[in-house]
Amino acid sequence: MEKTDLKKTQKVAFTGKKDPQIVTIPALKYLSFAGKGSPDAPLFEEAIGALYGLAYTIKFMFKERELDFVVAPLEAQWWSDDLNDFTENRKENWLWKAMICVPDFVMPSDLEEGREKVRAKKSLSGLDQVVLETIEDGEAVQVLYLGAYSEEAPTIAMMHHFAEEEGYRLRSHHREVYLSDMRKTPPDKLKTIIRHPVERVK
Repeated sequence: MEKTDLKKTQKVAFTGKKDPQIVTIPALKYLSFAGKGSPDAPLFEEAIGALYGLAYTIKFMFKERELDFVVAPLEAQWWSDDLNDFTENRKENWLWKAMICVPDFVMPSDLEEGREKVRAKKSLSGLDQVVLETIEDGEAVQVLYLGAYSEEAPTIAMMHHFAEEEGYRLRSHHREVYLSDMRKTPPDKLKTIIRHPVERVK
């Protein structure tokens, strides 16, 4: 049976180095859930539950069609109307989009079928907020970060400085790809790809 593993076919999107790099991320398809507030709040947990519930349901739907795939890691975009919300830790104002990358062959009709299958088995809040969309980061600066999420700031600052030194400026939203299972991994062992789309300074 054919089995698609996006971590292997789209390596640039799921691997990184400890030193910042400029990379080009292609357009990829995602199950996504948009929200606002702290990642510690119930809504973010709701988003994770809905995304994984649908991702695994859709995976098994395709497995029955002899077209299996590996469920990709959780990712999230983070932004705010006021960047001071991050430096001053005003988490209630944070805007975010949680997502899981899926193969190109997953279609809107598959999402709807998956939604109905999940509903038939269990009550899972947030199912209706999950959408299927294509996002292209394009040129971006990224780094592989090892450690607790709360200690990311110096690495992010280093990454931004590197981009500026290379003649780029930041655009779009900060993104994180969570390569480790945050429920089972000690904070100092967590592996995260930190990425921010960039554009050349003209």
